[in-house]
Amino acid sequence: MARLAVAVGERENGVMSPTSVPTWEFELLDEPYGGVAEGPVWDGYVLYFTRIQQSRIMKYDPATGEVSIAREGTNCANGLNFDREGRLCACEGGADVNLRRVVRYDGDQVTVLASGFEGKRFNIPNDLAIDAAGRVWFTDPYYEGAAGPWSADRAAKDLDHDSVYRLDPAADGAWQVNRVTFDTTRPNGLLFSRDFKTLYVAQSGRLAEEKRELRAYPVLDDLSLGAAVVLHDFGEHRGIDGMCLDEDGNIVATAGYELGGPGPSIYVFGPDGTVLERHDVPCRRPTNCAFGGADLSTLFVTSIDGHLFRARTGRRGLRLPPLA
Repeated sequence: MARLAVAVGERENGVMSPTSVPTWEFELLDEPYGGVAEGPVWDGYVLYFTRIQQSRIMKYDPATGEVSIAREGTNCANGLNFDREGRLCACEGGADVNLRRVVRYDGDQVTVLASGFEGKRFNIPNDLAIDAAGRVWFTDPYYEGAAGPWSADRAAKDLDHDSVYRLDPAADGAWQVNRVTFDTTRPNGLLFSRDFKTLYVAQSGRLAEEKRELRAYPVLDDLSLGAAVVLHDFGEHRGIDGMCLDEDGNIVATAGYELGGPGPSIYVFGPDGTVLERHDVPCRRPTNCAFGGADLSTLFVTSIDGHLFRARTGRRGLRLPPLA
């Protein structure tokens, strides 16, 4: 277990000034397998997370300390989340070029919620959030190489945009697909505010001309999104990949990389984008995070190389299904 320096700050005239909070210690729970680990979610007893390139959902059991395979054949599943009934949903990026979809796992059965938009295949569904009415919102960026060999070729990209979508359930079990962003390029993690009136989206481009921002979109009465407010601009450096919410409504996010800037980090943002804390993470690039443990004060963190870490924090996660 390594103790790391913590850079923490408050904004004063736009400049970060150091303050002092307890250092988080990151404990390695699962060794890197050489591919991306993602999608951590806590069900009250165990943590589920994905190994994208292995097309596996893994399970970490704190009671035994064991990491085991919970599900295989998940088509490069990335983001995970629980619906209002506590069923596990996933963004399957597509181990096969034709299997880019959002799904729900009902035991051994896989229910496809959506697999395309306006007659075209999705890009590579990435992460998802579920609102109070059970609607599924998800991001659909195209990151080259993110879903196996086929995805290295941009000719496999059908859509001419990278957007956020909303899936509305119908009485007959079908789902209506609605595009809700028209200003995103490679949207990544997404998250609702406590009152579900704001959708936080990580605009996480790779190219120099693309933005790397934490954005807040107001959710309007007709469920469309209003104009985005930029809460934080990461400039030229790697922005947010995944994020979760603490019980006070603060955004806890994975960002940064080994190539420059503050480095691989966990950021804690206030709802207005104020940087409350930043914690160094012992990996090249953290990918996602989730609160768990008996009192929801443990933060689990995945990485681009396949690590799974945990850190005891002074914060508690927001209770969501299946815990709520």
